Amino acid sequence: MFLSFYHFIWSFFGALFFGFPSKRIFVLGVTGTKGKSTVLELINAILEAAGKKTALLSSIRIKIGEQSQKNYSGNTMPGRAFIQRFLRQAVKSGCEYALIEATSQGILQHRHRFIKWDAALFTNLAPEHIEAHGGFENYRKAKLSFFKYVKKLKISKQNPKKLFIINKNDANADYFIKTSEGENSRIILYSSPKTDESLAEKNHFSPFLFEENIAAAVSFCKTMGVDNEIIKKAIDNFPGVPGRMELVQKEPFAVIIDYAHTPDSLEKIYQAIKPQTPNPKPNLICVLGSAGGGRDKWKRPKMGEIAAKYCDEIILTNEDPYDENPNQILSEVKSGIQHSAFRIQNLYEMFDRKEAIKKAVSLAKNGDTVIITGKGCEPWLHLEKGKKIPWDERKIVEEILRKTQSWA
Repeated sequence: MFLSFYHFIWSFFGALFFGFPSKRIFVLGVTGTKGKSTVLELINAILEAAGKKTALLSSIRIKIGEQSQKNYSGNTMPGRAFIQRFLRQAVKSGCEYALIEATSQGILQHRHRFIKWDAALFTNLAPEHIEAHGGFENYRKAKLSFFKYVKKLKISKQNPKKLFIINKNDANADYFIKTSEGENSRIILYSSPKTDESLAEKNHFSPFLFEENIAAAVSFCKTMGVDNEIIKKAIDNFPGVPGRMELVQKEPFAVIIDYAHTPDSLEKIYQAIKPQTPNPKPNLICVLGSAGGGRDKWKRPKMGEIAAKYCDEIILTNEDPYDENPNQILSEVKSGIQHSAFRIQNLYEMFDRKEAIKKAVSLAKNGDTVIITGKGCEPWLHLEKGKKIPWDERKIVEEILRKTQSWA
């Protein structure tokens, strides 16, 4: 109770100190389990293509106008008045839109409060942070409380209705629709380009972007009045998101980095990659992180089981053990592989993540695909007692590939 009050007070006095800056800018909050950062980046790219000045706060980066830097805070929604300061700087820089990633844990800590949210967007919901929230229903409740908060905020002359954009294909969509309904609400439902005829043909979009992420971004930007041609051009030129289905190398074998850290996201990534390998019998070589220490232990064997289903060769490695025994984490992931009905060619255990990536690259042959999951573009490896070491997965992969090619 005291800790909750502590966070609440920080949110209030932060807004007070910085003069409630959200009143002078359009604020969008994107929440869900997966795809939040990608949706925000797509929206940002489209709005910029339309000549709008934007600010963006996500797990990946902090951007205000043309200034951008990595988010090194370790929090998607940093506390201690960080968001209010961010909004104040966005207003001072002349930004028209503030695009913010809203997380369940940030919501529990009241970091969404005292912000005039104009719109809320829901991507999807899958089991995540279950142990921290005490069950999936509590996790969903935290997400829904954000929508409830947005709905009860006062409307303005500039935005006479609160905007809610919801993925109608998600199993939890009805919860978000019912929560959003109201006299002063405008609800937009979206689905993937496959089933939405108003969107461009599926082949128009990059194969390394999930369709629902594109549909979410397009739905919001159309509602903001952005022209279809501008939207299409922005998506055509979209460079992708660091650490999200990031293609590091295409030939002679593909190397992809992705943040996937839930069973659902891991399976979708494997499904997306598996059909794209060009040879009749290519290998999918998977570097599988240890799912992080201190949280969501339930998903470790499940992720191992999924890897066994799709991967031809697996290299189990360290990710962010925090204060847990990393060997114990790896053994729990491995149990899912061993109890799977699927049999893989080879299974390796290499605690050193860099060595695990080297091993994966050494196993790859022409036409194969190496997929490295768990870290994405995160800048640190988190160890015991708060220790952390700098980490840049893409740079490490590129260094390994250069050395491999020089030896060939």
